Amino acid sequence: MSQKRPIAVDLFAGVGGMTLGFEQAGFDVLASVEIDPIHCGIHHYNFPFWSTICASVTQITGHQIRMLSTIKNKPVDVVFGGPPCQGFSLMGKRSLEDDRNVLVKHFIRLVLELQPKYFVMENVPGMAIGKHQIFLQEIFDEFAKNNYQVKTNYQILNAANYGVPQLRKRLFLLGCQKGLSLPNYPIFTTKYNQEDHLLLPSTPTVKDAIQDLPEVNRYVELNYQDWVIAKYKKQSQYVKNLRNFSNLIDDYSYPRNYNKKLLTGSLRTKHTQKSIDRFNKTPPGKIEPISRFLRLHPDGLCNTLRAGTPSNRGAHTSPRPIHPFTPRCITVREAARLHSYPDWFRFHVTKWHGFRQIGNSVPPLLAKAVAREIIKVLEILPLKLTTNYKLKGEELLSFNMSQAAKYYNVSPDVIGTRSRVKYNNKFKI
Repeated sequence: MSQKRPIAVDLFAGVGGMTLGFEQAGFDVLASVEIDPIHCGIHHYNFPFWSTICASVTQITGHQIRMLSTIKNKPVDVVFGGPPCQGFSLMGKRSLEDDRNVLVKHFIRLVLELQPKYFVMENVPGMAIGKHQIFLQEIFDEFAKNNYQVKTNYQILNAANYGVPQLRKRLFLLGCQKGLSLPNYPIFTTKYNQEDHLLLPSTPTVKDAIQDLPEVNRYVELNYQDWVIAKYKKQSQYVKNLRNFSNLIDDYSYPRNYNKKLLTGSLRTKHTQKSIDRFNKTPPGKIEPISRFLRLHPDGLCNTLRAGTPSNRGAHTSPRPIHPFTPRCITVREAARLHSYPDWFRFHVTKWHGFRQIGNSVPPLLAKAVAREIIKVLEILPLKLTTNYKLKGEELLSFNMSQAAKYYNVSPDVIGTRSRVKYNNKFKI
C-alpha cells in the first residue's frame, strides 16, 4: 500500500464543506471551482495552499482546471461535487424541466474531461424519488457510454450517522472508471436511533456541540463585529475534536494556526422584546408558532440547516433555530458547530452570507466518511502533515459582491440580480 496524498477536484466548492472532508480523509484538493466570488473568498481564506477558481462550471474546461492549478498533467484520483438541483428538492418544486438541473450535465462533462479514477456526486434526496429515478438512469447511461460505471444501488446518507449533531439527508452517487473497484458506502460511525442496537457511540447532541461557547449577549462588541476574544466553558469530546485539542488518528488535514481564545462567526441578532418573549415561552424541541422557528432541544439533534435563496431567487432567509438555553436565534458559529466545521474555519462576517454558506454545504464529517471509502479502494495510506499553516487575508471574509468580483476579475452580476423569472427549459443529457 503506497503512502501519498491523492489528488482531488471539487466542482461546486461553495465555502468548502466537501473540500474539508476530503482533506481530512487525506486528499489534496488541488482545484476547487465556485461561481460565487464571495464564497470563493471564504474558500480561499480557509484553503490558502490550493487553487480556488472563480468560474462557472458551464464555462470552464477540464484542461483549464488543470492549468489554473498545480494539477497540470498529473492523474486525478477523484472529482466530487454537488451540482445544485433545486428542481429536485423536496422543499420546493420538483421538475425535470427545471433548468437549474442542467448543472448535472456539466458535472458529467467535466468528469469525462478530467478523467479521474473515481467521482462522487452529492445531491438532494428528492433526486431519487418517483419519476426522477428516470433522470438518475440517464446519468448512469451517460457515464456507461463513456467508460465509467456507477454504483446503482445508490444510498441516501444521514449526517447524524457519521458524527454530525444534525438530521441531514443527502444522496451520494459513487462511480469509477470501468475496470476499477467501485467503493462501498461508509458504515455508520454513530447512531441517533436508540432502537438501533449496533455497538456504536451515540451521535453528539446539540448540547455537546454548543454548550461550551461563550454567550454572545454578554459581549457588546458582537453588536458590530463577528469576533471577540472570549473564555470557553468545559468542552465535550466532539468539541475537543473540532478545536484540535485531541490528536485524531484519522484526521489527515493540514494543521492551521489560530487563536483558540478567539470566538468568530458570532455577530448578535437584534430581536424585539416580543420575539424574545415568544422564544422564552417555546419549550425545547417545539416550534414557535409565529416565526415557525424550532427551539433546539439540548439533548436532541439539530434539524436540517438550510441556506435560503441567492439574490437571483429572491434573497429569502431560511428559518434559523432558536438557541436551546437563550431566547435568541443561533449564531453562525453555533450553526457551524452543528454542521461539524472546526473552529478555525471562518465564514463571511455577515449573518446572511454565513448561514447561506453553511446551509449550502455538506457537513465535513459526512464528506470525510465518503472520502475514506475512496481512499480504501485507491489502496493508499494518507500522509500525516506536520507543517502548520497560518490563515491570513482576513479582508476576504468581508468582501461585498463588487469587491469580491473585482478581486477575482469577474462580473458582479455573475450570480444575477433578484428575479421572478419562471424556469421552464427542458433538461436533456
